[in-house]
Amino acid sequence: MSEQKIAFYKGPAGGWGALRSVTQALLRQDIAVKGARTLLSANQPDGFDCPGCAWPDRNHQSTFEFCENGAKAVAAEATARRAGPEFFARHTVAELAQQSDFWLEDQGRLTHPMAYDAATDRYLPIDWDEAFARIARHLNALPDPDQAIFYTSGRASNEAAFLYQLFVREYGTNNFPDCSNMCHEPSGAAMKPQIGVGKGTVTLDDFTQADAIFIFGQNPGTNHPRMLGELRAAHKRGARIVSFNPLRERGLERFADPQDKREMATLGATPISTHYFQLRAGGDLAAAKGMMKHLLEVEAARGGVLDHGFIAEHTTGFEALAADLRAEDWAVLEEESGLMQAQLRSAGDVYLGARSAIVCWGMGITQHPHSVATIQMLTNLLLLRGNIGRPGAGACPVRGHSNVQGDRTMGIWEKPPAALLDRLEQVFGFAPPRRPGVDTVEAIRLMLEGRGRVFFALGGNFAAATPDTFATWRALRQCDLTVHVATKLNRSHVVHGREALILPCLGRTEIDLQAAGPQGVTVEDSMSMVHLSAGINPPASAELLSEPAIVARLAAATLGARSRTPWLWLVEDYARIRELIARVFDDFHDFNARVAVPGGFRLRNTASERVWATPGGKAAFVPHAVPRDTPVHRARRRAGGAQTVFHLMTTRSHDQYNTTIYGMDDRYRGVYGQRRVVFIHPEDIRALGLVDGDRVDMTTVWDDGEARRADDFRLVAYDIPRGHLAAYYPETNPLVPLSATALVAGTPTSKAVPVVLTPHGNTRNAGATATVTQPPPANALA
Repeated sequence: MSEQKIAFYKGPAGGWGALRSVTQALLRQDIAVKGARTLLSANQPDGFDCPGCAWPDRNHQSTFEFCENGAKAVAAEATARRAGPEFFARHTVAELAQQSDFWLEDQGRLTHPMAYDAATDRYLPIDWDEAFARIARHLNALPDPDQAIFYTSGRASNEAAFLYQLFVREYGTNNFPDCSNMCHEPSGAAMKPQIGVGKGTVTLDDFTQADAIFIFGQNPGTNHPRMLGELRAAHKRGARIVSFNPLRERGLERFADPQDKREMATLGATPISTHYFQLRAGGDLAAAKGMMKHLLEVEAARGGVLDHGFIAEHTTGFEALAADLRAEDWAVLEEESGLMQAQLRSAGDVYLGARSAIVCWGMGITQHPHSVATIQMLTNLLLLRGNIGRPGAGACPVRGHSNVQGDRTMGIWEKPPAALLDRLEQVFGFAPPRRPGVDTVEAIRLMLEGRGRVFFALGGNFAAATPDTFATWRALRQCDLTVHVATKLNRSHVVHGREALILPCLGRTEIDLQAAGPQGVTVEDSMSMVHLSAGINPPASAELLSEPAIVARLAAATLGARSRTPWLWLVEDYARIRELIARVFDDFHDFNARVAVPGGFRLRNTASERVWATPGGKAAFVPHAVPRDTPVHRARRRAGGAQTVFHLMTTRSHDQYNTTIYGMDDRYRGVYGQRRVVFIHPEDIRALGLVDGDRVDMTTVWDDGEARRADDFRLVAYDIPRGHLAAYYPETNPLVPLSATALVAGTPTSKAVPVVLTPHGNTRNAGATATVTQPPPANALA
């Protein structure tokens, strides 16, 4: 672990720092040579899809199609370290629970199926057949299938996800909480009724033609580094790039492409954003509304701004939106966006000066109470000038995990459309359940109430990823059985039910050998491209099963003779699974043939064709009021000046992906060797009577009587708006109330937590040398 220090980073994103970080990641996992060979197969036609983010691949023939964070993900999976039965024999679960999330995953790859033994408080090896039989006994003993919960991670392949949803629906429930419920659920909830699709409408080629690219609530330098290559190229050809973000993020400022020999040799860099607006967190709706109000005022003054032909032919609701915009008060827009009227008009001028424009957004938009309304306002902005369904233009929700979009396409959804259920009944001959299931937050409530008794997770780290950490832990511990399919040890394995199983699976980088030979799986990226992924490394253990094989064997053990689906036959050759996918989903016709083409194929996107699959047959303008009664607003009104209520945003460090911690540094923000830091404006530090480096505790301001605290964070003076804080998750997830969810979508509002700060003890400037506080032990709630 590096020395604990704050040393602000002055270089560009990427560059030599990224190459050094990749080298260190390979060396740390003891795979320098093997890891380098493995990386050269990432995102290649005959290789594997990166297990990191869902950003598309431009050139499948390139020998360098990975980024820094993708390299860390590959290194972590291809590690030479192992956590087998001998490891578990050395540690009780109570001992493991005292360790940090970083330490748990750093122990290496899981090698054998393990079962929790309460008598010894240890995980012991279990035979695969007995593991499946045990799960089946629990599932078949439930009086109601809705007492079982089936979570899905976004890294599951299309083949695994399809079999999973098929098995669970044949079992009898739609309880499918998944990682979409915690990230981009609002994108689909907003776009589907507005333009008829819940996915982005652009391709990578559109980025080469856009005159302007607007980025809302996103930090591509850390979360989607390969996107920086597209932004860099766009900037070089003269496109305007406009970023809206409360924090100054290095990846939105400058980027040095490690593949550019001249840039690397000269220590040069390319600017990214031509305009950077540091708005208030959650102020994006007001900002978009200000831009649109400006457009209407310019239209009224001189005309030629709006695409009246497109509006008349393809949309409804324009007059209602226009009336709402005209009536809006500029003072309200300034106050709630945190930007001056001149700034909002400047952003609007960039938009009206662009023949084609793309609007991108990330979780800085989706994890707010009014996220659905904000996305609909961003879509309104695009529709005003016809910027959907033509080259260089469109909506681009930038999703996270590598197949989170594909899992939803395959039917991982607690609210399945009737057409999907009808087709499943037609193809497979059983009556799937029609009642809606539970999403992630509802699943936690179900377990807390004792009505969720079996929890099965196909990947992910549910105990760390979810909000209201201690409530989630109580929920999991009330289950009769918890089961986790995983490649490495994580927090969810030490926060378990009365019985618990860990089922180790193959990683994306490993050879998946079935009866018909080595298999490939498919994934769908953020731009609806579907392509094959095939591992190249020998499995970490001979005991590992693939995710499709785990699902198929569990289905066979649970459903038995009452199922007509040939589960074990299907996983002998994944082409058989894809044939069934093609029978259920029309867009996957000729699936096996189309995916065999290098680069795969793009699923149809009706909105990009200007075919609007909406109830009215047209795209809809949807007006929304500027939010002025959020939990942060209410908390500040209740405080009445008696205390300072801050707006906390949870965020990732540069050394993590989702809940996986690769290291303790956040290079671009200048944080080294530590994670319990909170970024705050220097003037706010002084107003609190504190100094940079002091330690503080954070307490959520909520109205349910629950005490939610996260203690011992180092204050770090940072370029962030007054009244705002930013800190890493999962350390700050205990501060996010279970009831803090987005309207319509139900996503936890982790970017909008009202908190107060209090000094931690009386010691100042302890942050440089203090030991990093570990997460609370597993028995902390007992």
